[in-house]
Formats: sequence, structure tokens, C-alpha cells
Amino acid sequence: MATDPRGNQGEVQGKDHGENKADQEARRDVPGVGPYGGPAGGWGALQAVARTVRRQMGAGREAIMLLRVNQPDGFDCPGCAWPDPRAASSFEFCENGAKAVAWEATTKRTTPEFFARHPVSELWRMSDFELEDEGRLTHPMAYDGASDRYVPISWDEALSRIGEAMRALPNADAAEFYTSGRASNEAAFLFQLFAREFGTNNFPDCSNMCHEATSVGLPESLGVGKGTVTLEDFEHCDAIFSFGHNPGTNHPRMLSTLRAAARRGAPIVVINPLRERGLERFLSPQHPVEMALGRATEIATLYLQPKIGGDVAVLKGMMKTLLALDKAARTRGDEPVIDHRFIADHTRGYEALVANLEETRWQDIEAVSGLSRAEIEEAAGIYARAKRTILCYGMGITQHRQGTANVQQLCNLLLMRGNIGRKGAGICPLRGHSNVQGDRTVGITEVPTADFLDRLDQVFGIRSPRKPGHNAVETVKAIQRGESRAMISLGGNFAVAMPDPDETYAAMRQLDLAVHVATKLNRSHLLIARQSFILPCLGRTELDEQQGRPQSVTVEDSMSMVHVSRGTLPPASPQLRSEPWIVAAIAKATLPDSRIDWDGFVADYAKIRDAIEAVFADFHDYNARVARPLGFRLRNTASERIWRTPSGRAHFIPMAGLNEDPMTNRGDALMLATIRSHDQYNTTIYGSNDRYRGIAGRRDVVFMNERDLAERGLRHGDLVDIEAISDTVGVPGTRVLRGMTAVAFAISRGSVAAYYPEANCLVALAHFDPRSGTPSYKSVPVHVRPSKATPGAAPDHSRASGMRHDQPATVPAS
Repeated sequence: MATDPRGNQGEVQGKDHGENKADQEARRDVPGVGPYGGPAGGWGALQAVARTVRRQMGAGREAIMLLRVNQPDGFDCPGCAWPDPRAASSFEFCENGAKAVAWEATTKRTTPEFFARHPVSELWRMSDFELEDEGRLTHPMAYDGASDRYVPISWDEALSRIGEAMRALPNADAAEFYTSGRASNEAAFLFQLFAREFGTNNFPDCSNMCHEATSVGLPESLGVGKGTVTLEDFEHCDAIFSFGHNPGTNHPRMLSTLRAAARRGAPIVVINPLRERGLERFLSPQHPVEMALGRATEIATLYLQPKIGGDVAVLKGMMKTLLALDKAARTRGDEPVIDHRFIADHTRGYEALVANLEETRWQDIEAVSGLSRAEIEEAAGIYARAKRTILCYGMGITQHRQGTANVQQLCNLLLMRGNIGRKGAGICPLRGHSNVQGDRTVGITEVPTADFLDRLDQVFGIRSPRKPGHNAVETVKAIQRGESRAMISLGGNFAVAMPDPDETYAAMRQLDLAVHVATKLNRSHLLIARQSFILPCLGRTELDEQQGRPQSVTVEDSMSMVHVSRGTLPPASPQLRSEPWIVAAIAKATLPDSRIDWDGFVADYAKIRDAIEAVFADFHDYNARVARPLGFRLRNTASERIWRTPSGRAHFIPMAGLNEDPMTNRGDALMLATIRSHDQYNTTIYGSNDRYRGIAGRRDVVFMNERDLAERGLRHGDLVDIEAISDTVGVPGTRVLRGMTAVAFAISRGSVAAYYPEANCLVALAHFDPRSGTPSYKSVPVHVRPSKATPGAAPDHSRASGMRHDQPATVPAS
């Protein structure tokens, strides 16, 4: 096992790191901005859980509900996809998981009476927080143009009108089928089956916006589109490298895993432009003694902050260092640093990678990464000394113009030392939504393989289309051109999640039909088509009964474990229907001569799982295996060193150059990344606080390096305008976010960050990875200048803002 360079079993007293007294004093002058000196987790997390749960669900039932989250006999958290441990504790939820459960299980209701009081033009002026905070939808609703209101409609009439509108489309490809990663395997399988019997592969989904570069890049390198590690591998690794993710906010249960690794002495190297508290230190609420003593665990052994877009430069620098270390070791007669036997037996393309690295200059690596050679070599040294390494990454890697190539450089680094298919080693993409990976596994993809479609057709006696469908960006473009006329959305908030609201919103209003299957009201529902419907569905927490029999659904976590989810709460309204029921009902209304036994599937979800098993060999004995307490793991051939690539080997895939994104030669240009706050999950805004970054009661901030501020004649707290430099991406027009407050923060020089979705107005729809279609939310070249906005005015940004200007701007406590 690796030695602990901290020499203290990972424990330190809770204290402020990284800010001096002058920094803290300066921050107190800006309303709603102040220092946060505590660790991630701790009492602050417990207090936040208590406040959120009581506000949404009331006292009494919240304890029972939360004790069922991620338990074998309970329901899967609707938040992140971090896997469940083999030995579950009495509570297997985190702060943001509790927020997600409370947000869904709220006692608040959005009734027909609410819609009668508020025309859509008035609802549009509400923030996203206010819209969702009205509570659970209770009745099917249809838009009425005469009154500018959504009005109640019976299920039968809604389904009849939807089916008629779908049949009136000029062709099957005029329909888009959007899927949120919250949908279960059963609902997603029926959804793709309906669309393919209808005749299209148009499947824009949330994976297109986040980890599509993983789904495209990993199969070319390793032959699978998923991570290769299990949760158990973290118990055996000698080092963990974390690129471009923030577990304290986006997947907090991972912190317990990192804590355990740190406390046994495994080095954890963080490579991220921002200093994120969850990657610095963590105080586990599950350990009463630590809580009582305030003894937090140090997480990062080494924390490097490259410029936004500098990850490939760091990776190439590390790989160059490995080549040099290997050469020196072999000259001395020592054990090689590079696993040449593994490379010879299992890979191809190594010589091309070496040539690529040799022609890459260190001065270019330092310039693009923003790090020194010594810093990169220190990270490479830790990697070289560890026999078994896990490499984790998030959207800081994937959401770039060369996101697919970024992912493949991570694979190159792992393959050089044989860290794929070894216990305690591998690649770990950190998925967001709880079943985004499962949806893709059961067929939600715009580029299905011929083998999958052949099997689907054989099992169901249909003829699936072979032409590739639309991803998310292509969907908006097709709607703009008038080629796509209808969209059925199985959950999600598509328009707000997408870049460039001016273009996206205008496109959505051109549709003939918009159908939204949802638990709560959101802004996408207010982008009115010729016919718009809101169909309320059951949530993950609620009891799903069909013909008097309780049903369960299944989900797949980010490490390929498939397990059961069973809700127990009474439905928020008798009018709610399950997602499988709704999908089947729309299919029957649209395809009166369908060959599919939709009623049989809805009556017993086990039959859906039988059908999934018949189509996908990896789901053999589905119903039997998923009945086990932790379910089962889908086969991952790369974990077995079986490479399902054309050559039958893993591939080293070099990347030309170092730039992940188009850059600008203008001296004052910065690179902006959109980020989530701690009171947020994707487009859902739970509140206006970002505790770990010291923000309270506001979202109108841009995080900047102090030296970058000073070079522009700016100070912490100044109002600024952020202007995207469109000519770097070949997109005409001006995109400006005005009236934002500059916040001095521990972020790398040349980098800035602002909240998603407010900053989506800076992201051009044409700015995406051409290989995966993933928008470049993490790489927007911008200028930051003194604001031209009127002092005191609300920021001028995308109307998808979740900001509340009437909330008190109190500074969060440590």
C-alpha cells in the first residue's frame, strides 16, 4: 500500500485553508459573499438537510423516507449515480440526495387552480426555482391559446389528441424522443421500442449534454462505453487521480470513498481549475466521533489547478515524464515504469503515441496547462510509483470541443502502465443522473448498432429504421429548419439545459406538438407549441401499482450495477400515472395497429425485463438476478482485458496538438466554464446558496482569479459584463451576460466560472465536440469588462435564471 505523505492518517482539525486574513476581510464587503472555512459535509450538511426536508415534506415522514433511500428494499436516489456499498449503513444518502428526495416528495402541489390563476405569460416571468417550488403536478394539462393558460384535460382526450398529432406528421423523423436520465430501465426500453416501431432513431437525451464523449471515446480505446471499475476497486487502489469534477456538490457519496482511501494512505491527486472544498477535506456525518471532535479528513495529496482547457497538456506532460522515467529505469537495470508486456499483448498504436509525445514541447505544455513542468512531473511521479491507479473524471473533461479526444488521452495514460483490467485500477467516468447510463444500455441512442436493431426486430417482429437519428444539438437544428415538428420529453428540462437560449427557445416555439412527461413544472413547458401537453407522472419515491399489484423498476449506476427501486409513498395525486404506463398509452394512441403487447408490459414490469433480457444477452436471468439485495453487475469486457474493438486490442489514440478548444490570440481573453452550485442539480435549483464557495442568496456571480481581476482594473465585488468571443468558434453575433458580480476565488489564472444555466447564453449552439455532439459548456472564450448595466438592476442573461432577488443575502456559516 502506498505510504501517506501527510503522515497523519488523513486527519486534521477543521480550519480554513487557502485564504489569508486580508482575503477574508475583503470578501465581507460584498453582500452574500463570504469565506467558508469548514470542510465538506459536517454539521453544515446536516443542517442543510434538515432545513430542506422540513420545508418541502414537513416534520414526521422525512426520517422514514430518507432511511429507505438506496436501501435494498427502498428506492434509488433520484440524484447522482454513485453506486451503493456492499454493506449499506443505516443511511445511504447525502445532502444533495436528501434535497432531491425532498424536492420530489414535497407536500406542495401545482394544481389546475394554480394554472387558472396564472397565464403562461405570467409564469414565464417566474424564476426556475419558483416554478418548481410550486410542487408536484397533479393533473394532465393542455395549453389553451385563447386564455393563455394550461387547462385540465382527461387522460383519454390528451392521449387521443397526441396520437392524432403524431400520425399527422409528414414522416417518422419529424418526431423527437427526448429522455432524461431519471427514467428507469423499464420506461426507457418501452420508449425506444415505441420510437423505433414508429420509425425513427431520433433520441436526443441528457447524455448528449454531458458524457457523450465517454460513450464515443471509450469504445474506440477500450471496446466498451462505460467505466471499468467497481466500488470495491477503490479499496485496493494505490492512487486516485481526479480530473474535472466536484464530488462535494455533484456526487457527495463519493466523498466517503475518497475519505476511506485517504485514511489508508492512498495518494489522491486532484487536477481541477477551481479549488473545491469537497476535494480538499471532508467531515463525514456518518462518523459521530469525528463530528463531535470536528476532525476532518484531508482528501487531496496534491492539488493542481490547470487553466480551463489545459487537461490534455497535463496528460501529455505526465506521459512524457513516464517515457523519461522508464528510459532511466531501464538504463539502471531497474523494473520498467511502463508495462511493455501489457502493451505488447493487449494494445496497438503505442509507437504513434510515443512519436506524438516526443514532438510535444515542454514549453508548449506549460503554456497551455498553466502549470510548471515540476508540478506535472510530481503528479507523474505519484502515478509511476502506484501499481494500481484509478482515474476519475467528470464534465470538466467531456464538455469541450475535443471532449472525445480528452477521454482517450486518459485511456492512453492508464494503458501505459496496464491500469485497465487490473484489480484496484481502471477508468471511472462520473455520471450525473441516476440512470443515464442505464437508459443508454437499454437502447436510448441515436446511433444504434446493427446487431441491436436486428435483435430488436427479431424479438418484436418490427422493422426498425437504420438511419442514424438526431442528438440534442441536431434536434434543435432540425426544429429550426422545420424538419422536426414534434417532441415527446420523458422528463427533463430540455430547452433550459441546452446552450444558446435565444436559438433554442425560438426553435421550441416552432413545434406542432410538445408533450412533457413530468413531476414538476419547468420552463421548457412554457415554450408553447401549436399543441402543448403536460402529463404528470409518478416519482421514484412513490408507490407504483398496476392492476392492484405493486411494481418495481430497475436502474444502472455508474459502475454497471443494476438494482431494484421501489417507491412507497402514496402518489401525489390519483391522476398520476407511471412512466411505463404513459409511454405505452401514447404508443397505443399513436400506433393503433402496433405489434407490441403494451398492456401486458404495463400490467407486469417483470415482462418488460424479460423483453430486455431477450434483446440484450448481458441481462440474462434479469428478474432473478435483480432480486438479489444489491442486484448484479453487467459484464464489462474491458475489465476482463477482452477488447471489443475491430482489432481485438485496446487502442492508444494520440491527439494532435494540445488545445481542447478554439483559442483566441487577444491578450485579455479568458476561458469560461459553466458550473453547478451546491443548491442545484442540473437545471433544478433548490435554492440560491453555494455554501462551499461562500455564496449565499444569489447566483449572479462570476468567479475570477485575483490577478486576472487586477490586470483588468477590477476588484472583488465589481459589476462586470461577460462577452463571448464568437469569432473563435466561427459564430457571428454577440453573446453578453451583463451585470454580474466579480468574486475573487481560488481559480487558475486565465479561467473564469459562472453558474449554469444562467451562463448558457454565452455558449453558442454551434460550439460542440463534432465527434460526440457534446456542447462545450466548459470552454467559452470570453472578455470580462466593467459592466454597462445600470447599478442595482438584475443581471441581463438567459431567461432560464433561477435567481431570486428578494431573498436575504446572508453569508453562510462555517
